[in-house]
Amino acid sequence: MTTTPPITLDDVRSAAERLTGVAHRTPVLRSRTLDALVGAEVHLKCENVQRVGAFKFRGAYNAASRLGPDQLSRGIAAYSSGNHAQAVALAARELGTTAVIVMPEDAPPSKRAATEGYGAEIVTYDRYTGDRVALAEALAAERGLALVPPYEHPHVMAGQGTAALELVEEAGDLDMLLAPVGGGGLIAGSATAVKGLRPATRVIGVEPEAGDDTRRSLELGRRVSIPVPHTIADGQALHTPGELTFTVNRRLLDGIVLVGDDEIRDAMRFAFERLKTVLEPSGATALAALLTGRAGPLPRRVGLILSGGNIDAGRFARLCGPGD
Repeated sequence: MTTTPPITLDDVRSAAERLTGVAHRTPVLRSRTLDALVGAEVHLKCENVQRVGAFKFRGAYNAASRLGPDQLSRGIAAYSSGNHAQAVALAARELGTTAVIVMPEDAPPSKRAATEGYGAEIVTYDRYTGDRVALAEALAAERGLALVPPYEHPHVMAGQGTAALELVEEAGDLDMLLAPVGGGGLIAGSATAVKGLRPATRVIGVEPEAGDDTRRSLELGRRVSIPVPHTIADGQALHTPGELTFTVNRRLLDGIVLVGDDEIRDAMRFAFERLKTVLEPSGATALAALLTGRAGPLPRRVGLILSGGNIDAGRFARLCGPGD
Protein backbone atom coordinates (compact mmCIF):
# COMPACT_ATOMS: atom_id res chain seq x y z
CA MET A 1 0.00 0.00 0.00
CA THR A 2 1.42 3.42 -1.02
CA THR A 3 0.62 6.82 0.41
CA THR A 4 0.12 9.73 -1.95
CA PRO A 5 2.54 12.54 -0.99
CA PRO A 6 0.95 15.88 -0.02
CA ILE A 7 2.77 17.61 -2.89
CA THR A 8 4.62 16.59 -6.05
CA LEU A 9 7.02 18.21 -8.49
CA ASP A 10 4.03 19.01 -10.70
CA ASP A 11 2.46 20.95 -7.82
CA VAL A 12 5.63 23.01 -7.48
CA ARG A 13 5.68 23.65 -11.22
CA SER A 14 2.02 24.71 -11.11
CA ALA A 15 2.82 27.13 -8.29
CA ALA A 16 5.71 28.55 -10.34
CA GLU A 17 3.33 29.33 -13.20
CA ARG A 18 0.91 31.05 -10.83
CA LEU A 19 3.70 33.14 -9.32
CA THR A 20 5.13 34.29 -12.66
CA GLY A 21 4.97 38.06 -12.80
CA VAL A 22 3.82 38.28 -9.17
CA ALA A 23 6.75 37.01 -7.08
CA HIS A 24 10.30 38.10 -7.83
CA ARG A 25 12.57 35.63 -9.55
CA THR A 26 15.32 36.25 -7.02
CA PRO A 27 19.00 36.27 -7.97
CA VAL A 28 21.48 33.44 -7.39
CA LEU A 29 24.63 34.83 -5.79
CA ARG A 30 28.14 33.42 -6.27
CA SER A 31 31.24 34.22 -4.22
CA ARG A 32 34.77 33.06 -4.99
CA THR A 33 35.71 33.91 -1.41
CA LEU A 34 32.99 31.60 -0.05
CA ASP A 35 33.85 28.83 -2.51
CA ALA A 36 37.49 28.90 -1.46
CA LEU A 37 36.60 29.02 2.21
CA VAL A 38 34.37 25.92 2.16
CA GLY A 39 35.92 24.02 -0.75
CA ALA A 40 32.82 23.77 -2.91
CA GLU A 41 30.95 25.59 -5.66
CA VAL A 42 28.18 27.36 -3.76
CA HIS A 43 25.03 28.83 -5.28
CA LEU A 44 23.09 31.16 -2.96
CA LYS A 45 19.38 31.71 -3.66
CA CYS A 46 18.65 35.21 -2.35
CA GLU A 47 15.12 35.05 -0.98
CA ASN A 48 16.06 37.93 1.32
CA VAL A 49 15.21 40.17 -1.65
CA GLN A 50 11.89 38.47 -2.39
CA ARG A 51 8.73 40.54 -1.98
CA VAL A 52 8.15 41.15 1.77
CA GLY A 53 11.83 40.26 2.25
CA ALA A 54 11.42 36.48 2.52
CA PHE A 55 10.43 33.32 0.66
CA LYS A 56 7.08 33.29 2.46
CA PHE A 57 5.33 35.37 -0.21
CA ARG A 58 5.59 32.44 -2.62
CA GLY A 59 3.49 30.05 -0.54
CA ALA A 60 1.08 32.66 0.78
CA TYR A 61 0.19 33.94 -2.68
CA ASN A 62 -0.02 30.47 -4.22
CA ALA A 63 -2.52 29.40 -1.56
CA ALA A 64 -4.54 32.61 -1.33
CA SER A 65 -4.85 33.03 -5.10
CA ARG A 66 -6.60 29.65 -5.34
CA LEU A 67 -9.49 30.74 -3.10
CA GLY A 68 -12.85 31.37 -4.77
CA PRO A 69 -14.36 34.84 -5.20
CA ASP A 70 -16.89 34.33 -2.39
CA GLN A 71 -14.17 33.39 0.08
CA LEU A 72 -11.90 36.20 -1.02
CA SER A 73 -14.71 38.65 -0.43
CA ARG A 74 -14.83 37.56 3.23
CA GLY A 75 -11.08 37.80 3.82
CA ILE A 76 -8.09 35.75 4.96
CA ALA A 77 -6.63 34.87 8.37
CA ALA A 78 -3.13 33.69 9.27
CA TYR A 79 -0.79 33.21 12.22
CA SER A 80 2.88 34.12 12.09
CA SER A 81 5.85 35.60 13.94
CA GLY A 82 6.45 37.98 11.07
CA ASN A 83 7.41 36.89 7.56
CA HIS A 84 4.29 34.85 6.76
CA ALA A 85 2.25 37.64 8.33
CA GLN A 86 3.67 40.12 5.84
CA ALA A 87 3.30 37.62 3.01
CA VAL A 88 -0.40 37.00 3.65
CA ALA A 89 -1.04 40.71 4.15
CA LEU A 90 0.55 41.52 0.78
CA ALA A 91 -1.14 38.58 -0.96
CA ALA A 92 -4.49 39.78 0.35
CA ARG A 93 -3.82 43.28 -0.92
CA GLU A 94 -2.77 41.95 -4.32
CA LEU A 95 -5.98 39.90 -4.53
CA GLY A 96 -8.23 42.74 -3.40
CA THR A 97 -9.21 41.31 -0.03
CA THR A 98 -8.39 41.82 3.66
CA ALA A 99 -6.21 39.94 6.16
CA VAL A 100 -6.28 39.40 9.93
CA ILE A 101 -3.02 38.12 11.41
CA VAL A 102 -2.40 36.49 14.80
CA MET A 103 1.13 37.54 15.86
CA PRO A 104 3.13 37.03 19.08
CA GLU A 105 3.44 40.06 21.32
CA ASP A 106 7.24 39.89 21.05
CA ALA A 107 7.39 39.73 17.25
CA PRO A 108 10.09 42.07 15.89
CA PRO A 109 8.56 45.58 15.67
CA SER A 110 9.75 46.00 12.09
CA LYS A 111 7.84 42.88 11.01
CA ARG A 112 4.67 44.01 12.76
CA ALA A 113 4.96 47.49 11.25
CA ALA A 114 5.44 46.05 7.77
CA THR A 115 2.43 43.74 8.20
CA GLU A 116 0.25 46.66 9.23
CA GLY A 117 1.71 48.67 6.36
CA TYR A 118 0.30 46.14 3.91
CA GLY A 119 -3.13 46.78 5.42
CA ALA A 120 -3.58 43.81 7.77
CA GLU A 121 -5.31 43.81 11.15
CA ILE A 122 -3.08 42.44 13.95
CA VAL A 123 -4.29 40.31 16.89
CA THR A 124 -1.53 39.55 19.43
CA TYR A 125 -0.87 36.66 21.84
CA ASP A 126 1.85 35.42 24.22
CA ARG A 127 3.93 32.87 22.29
CA TYR A 128 5.02 31.13 25.52
CA THR A 129 1.52 30.57 26.91
CA GLY A 130 -0.90 30.94 24.02
CA ASP A 131 -1.87 28.52 21.24
CA ARG A 132 -1.63 30.51 18.04
CA VAL A 133 -3.23 27.84 15.88
CA ALA A 134 -6.28 27.57 18.14
CA LEU A 135 -6.57 31.35 18.32
CA ALA A 136 -6.38 31.75 14.55
CA GLU A 137 -8.82 28.91 13.88
CA ALA A 138 -11.35 30.39 16.31
CA LEU A 139 -10.95 33.83 14.77
CA ALA A 140 -11.36 32.47 11.23
CA ALA A 141 -14.49 30.53 12.22
CA GLU A 142 -16.01 33.53 13.99
CA ARG A 143 -15.47 35.89 11.06
CA GLY A 144 -15.85 33.46 8.16
CA LEU A 145 -12.24 33.91 7.04
CA ALA A 146 -10.10 31.50 5.04
CA LEU A 147 -7.12 30.36 7.10
CA VAL A 148 -3.80 30.34 5.24
CA PRO A 149 -1.29 28.66 7.57
CA PRO A 150 2.45 29.39 7.36
CA TYR A 151 3.45 25.88 6.31
CA GLU A 152 0.76 23.28 7.01
CA HIS A 153 -0.92 23.43 3.59
CA PRO A 154 -0.08 21.75 0.25
CA HIS A 155 -0.35 24.98 -1.76
CA VAL A 156 1.87 26.80 0.72
CA MET A 157 4.52 24.05 0.59
CA ALA A 158 4.38 23.94 -3.21
CA GLY A 159 4.77 27.70 -3.41
CA GLN A 160 7.82 27.64 -1.14
CA GLY A 161 9.36 24.94 -3.30
CA THR A 162 9.48 27.31 -6.28
CA ALA A 163 12.57 28.97 -4.78
CA ALA A 164 14.52 25.71 -5.08
CA LEU A 165 13.02 25.04 -8.51
CA GLU A 166 14.32 28.39 -9.75
CA LEU A 167 17.70 27.71 -8.15
CA VAL A 168 18.11 24.46 -10.06
CA GLU A 169 16.87 26.04 -13.29
CA GLU A 170 19.59 28.69 -13.03
CA ALA A 171 22.46 26.80 -11.38
CA GLY A 172 21.90 23.35 -12.86
CA ASP A 173 21.92 20.05 -10.97
CA LEU A 174 23.03 20.29 -7.35
CA ASP A 175 24.77 17.65 -5.28
CA MET A 176 23.46 19.13 -2.02
CA LEU A 177 20.84 21.66 -0.93
CA LEU A 178 20.88 23.41 2.45
CA ALA A 179 17.81 25.26 3.72
CA PRO A 180 16.51 26.44 7.11
CA VAL A 181 13.77 24.53 8.91
CA GLY A 182 11.04 26.15 11.00
CA GLY A 183 7.65 24.57 10.49
CA GLY A 184 9.13 22.65 7.58
CA GLY A 185 7.32 24.14 4.59
CA LEU A 186 10.36 25.57 2.80
CA ILE A 187 12.44 22.43 3.16
CA ALA A 188 9.49 20.19 2.22
CA GLY A 189 8.78 22.14 -0.95
CA SER A 190 12.48 22.43 -1.75
CA ALA A 191 13.13 18.72 -1.28
CA THR A 192 10.11 17.89 -3.46
CA ALA A 193 11.48 20.11 -6.21
CA VAL A 194 15.14 19.12 -6.23
CA LYS A 195 14.65 15.40 -5.63
CA GLY A 196 11.91 15.36 -8.24
CA LEU A 197 14.47 16.64 -10.72
CA ARG A 198 17.52 14.76 -9.39
CA PRO A 199 16.85 12.09 -6.74
CA ALA A 200 20.55 11.83 -5.84
CA THR A 201 20.68 15.40 -4.49
CA ARG A 202 21.18 15.43 -0.73
CA VAL A 203 18.81 17.76 1.10
CA ILE A 204 19.93 18.96 4.53
CA GLY A 205 17.80 21.07 6.84
CA VAL A 206 19.23 23.50 9.39
CA GLU A 207 17.70 24.34 12.77
CA PRO A 208 18.88 26.52 15.68
CA GLU A 209 20.29 24.48 18.54
CA ALA A 210 17.54 25.62 20.89
CA GLY A 211 14.78 24.67 18.43
CA ASP A 212 15.62 21.18 17.18
CA ASP A 213 12.05 19.79 17.10
CA THR A 214 12.37 18.47 13.54
CA ARG A 215 15.72 16.79 14.21
CA ARG A 216 14.31 15.04 17.28
CA SER A 217 11.16 14.07 15.40
CA LEU A 218 13.11 12.56 12.52
CA GLU A 219 15.29 10.58 14.91
CA LEU A 220 12.24 9.13 16.68
CA GLY A 221 10.18 8.66 13.53
CA ARG A 222 7.27 10.68 14.91
CA ARG A 223 6.45 14.31 15.65
CA VAL A 224 7.57 15.49 19.08
CA SER A 225 7.09 18.76 20.94
CA ILE A 226 9.71 20.77 22.78
CA PRO A 227 9.37 23.91 24.91
CA VAL A 228 9.07 27.04 22.80
CA PRO A 229 12.74 27.80 22.07
CA HIS A 230 14.59 30.97 22.99
CA THR A 231 16.75 31.81 19.98
CA ILE A 232 17.63 34.87 17.92
CA ALA A 233 16.22 32.94 14.93
CA ASP A 234 12.63 33.98 15.70
CA GLY A 235 11.31 32.60 12.41
CA GLN A 236 12.42 29.13 13.52
CA ALA A 237 11.23 29.33 17.14
CA LEU A 238 8.68 26.53 16.85
CA HIS A 239 7.94 23.71 19.25
CA THR A 240 6.80 20.96 16.85
CA PRO A 241 6.93 20.23 13.11
CA GLY A 242 3.82 20.47 10.98
CA GLU A 243 1.95 17.23 10.36
CA LEU A 244 1.93 17.56 6.55
CA THR A 245 5.43 18.94 6.36
CA PHE A 246 6.77 16.13 8.53
CA THR A 247 5.12 13.60 6.22
CA VAL A 248 7.21 15.00 3.37
CA ASN A 249 10.39 15.62 5.32
CA ARG A 250 10.67 12.22 6.96
CA ARG A 251 10.58 10.74 3.45
CA LEU A 252 12.86 13.14 1.60
CA LEU A 253 15.36 14.77 3.98
CA ASP A 254 18.86 13.35 4.27
CA GLY A 255 19.53 14.98 7.62
CA ILE A 256 19.20 17.93 9.96
CA VAL A 257 22.13 19.89 11.39
CA LEU A 258 22.12 22.46 14.19
CA VAL A 259 23.75 25.86 14.61
CA GLY A 260 24.09 28.08 17.67
CA ASP A 261 23.08 31.71 18.02
CA ASP A 262 26.70 32.89 17.98
CA GLU A 263 27.29 30.97 14.74
CA ILE A 264 24.19 32.57 13.24
CA ARG A 265 25.56 36.00 14.18
CA ASP A 266 28.87 35.14 12.51
CA ALA A 267 27.03 34.11 9.34
CA MET A 268 25.07 37.37 9.34
CA ARG A 269 28.34 39.30 9.64
CA PHE A 270 29.95 37.26 6.84
CA ALA A 271 26.98 37.87 4.56
CA PHE A 272 27.11 41.60 5.26
CA GLU A 273 30.86 42.08 5.05
CA ARG A 274 31.83 39.61 2.31
CA LEU A 275 28.63 38.97 0.31
CA LYS A 276 27.25 42.52 0.71
CA THR A 277 23.82 41.22 1.63
CA VAL A 278 21.65 41.56 4.75
CA LEU A 279 20.14 38.49 6.40
CA GLU A 280 17.87 38.13 9.40
CA PRO A 281 18.90 35.38 11.86
CA SER A 282 16.56 32.72 10.42
CA GLY A 283 17.75 33.62 6.94
CA ALA A 284 21.36 32.98 7.92
CA THR A 285 21.15 29.55 9.56
CA ALA A 286 21.88 27.56 6.39
CA LEU A 287 24.88 29.77 5.69
CA ALA A 288 26.00 29.24 9.28
CA ALA A 289 25.89 25.47 8.77
CA LEU A 290 28.05 25.85 5.68
CA LEU A 291 30.61 28.15 7.30
CA THR A 292 31.00 26.05 10.46
CA GLY A 293 31.32 22.76 8.62
CA ARG A 294 28.21 21.42 10.36
CA ALA A 295 26.88 20.26 7.00
CA GLY A 296 29.71 17.70 6.86
CA PRO A 297 32.01 17.00 3.91
CA LEU A 298 30.70 19.03 0.97
CA PRO A 299 30.19 17.69 -2.54
CA ARG A 300 31.24 19.70 -5.57
CA ARG A 301 28.05 21.74 -6.18
CA VAL A 302 26.02 23.08 -3.24
CA GLY A 303 22.83 25.12 -3.28
CA LEU A 304 21.77 27.19 -0.29
CA ILE A 305 18.63 29.22 0.39
CA LEU A 306 19.11 32.58 2.12
CA SER A 307 15.51 32.60 3.25
CA GLY A 308 14.93 36.12 4.56
CA GLY A 309 16.31 39.56 5.30
CA ASN A 310 13.66 41.17 7.50
CA ILE A 311 15.61 42.85 10.24
CA ASP A 312 15.73 46.51 11.22
CA ALA A 313 19.00 48.41 11.44
CA GLY A 314 18.96 48.63 15.23
CA ARG A 315 18.55 44.90 15.80
CA PHE A 316 21.10 44.08 13.13
CA ALA A 317 23.62 46.35 14.84
CA ARG A 318 22.90 44.83 18.27
CA LEU A 319 23.33 41.28 16.97
CA CYS A 320 26.33 41.85 14.73
CA GLY A 321 28.11 44.82 16.26
CA PRO A 322 31.53 44.55 17.94
CA GLY A 323 31.47 42.86 21.32
CA ASP A 324 27.84 41.73 21.08
